[in-house]
Amino acid sequence: MTRAGSAPFEGIHNFRDYGGYRTAQGEVRRGLLYRSGQHVGASDADLDNLARLDIRTVIDLRSNSERERHPCRRAPQWAGEVVFFNGETSNSPPHMDVEDSRVTEAAAVRRMIALYRRIPHNPAMHAIIGDYLRVLAQRDGASLVHCFAGKDRTGIAVTLLLHVLGVRPEDQLAEFLLTNAATTYHVLHAQSLPGLERRFGPIDPAARDALMQVRPAYFAAFQDEVATAYGSVDDFLAARLAVDERLREVLQERFIT
Repeated sequence: MTRAGSAPFEGIHNFRDYGGYRTAQGEVRRGLLYRSGQHVGASDADLDNLARLDIRTVIDLRSNSERERHPCRRAPQWAGEVVFFNGETSNSPPHMDVEDSRVTEAAAVRRMIALYRRIPHNPAMHAIIGDYLRVLAQRDGASLVHCFAGKDRTGIAVTLLLHVLGVRPEDQLAEFLLTNAATTYHVLHAQSLPGLERRFGPIDPAARDALMQVRPAYFAAFQDEVATAYGSVDDFLAARLAVDERLREVLQERFIT
């Protein structure tokens, strides 16, 4: 199975196949479900590598303003579809949206936990993640879901799909944390650090990692907020993402072998 850091990409951060996890019915198919950060810095070789994967659908979780500032590269011959939310899912990439005047590790962790607690209440995220699940149920071929860094919005979207497919919570967390094993942090740093340091000056490495990686506490914050506000992940999916039994069945039929 392709895991974080093992794909030969030069300008795309955090690319991986998120299939291969066991469920009570079988195993999540490999070679159909991919995730990554944005493709604004993709090299020509990266585009060739993507073409070999036969990705027919890209779900871009970024906002309109992010897409305008950071237009992703696509191979000239690519004939797939990009699905996106026509509006703002976040005013800036979550790891960049820092309000503290001094970015300490503790402040960065607080910021990220607050972000994960807001996601269950964000109508734009409800819409685009709901679209992501429905598109996967409707379109053939491989798909790729991404945001800016491919870790926060993408991490939650992937977690919710894996939940629908019946992947165990501990494996959902393990997949979420694979982001920290990516070998392409130089790509994310080049895209993120200059803007952060223009606003705040030099950033301590521990604070930088808290913003640009993921933590079990972030995952737990999302899960806790969902449980508090909705009772369970299943109730959240039904109430906010319109996930019904038929959609579950179609996704499981398509992606479990």
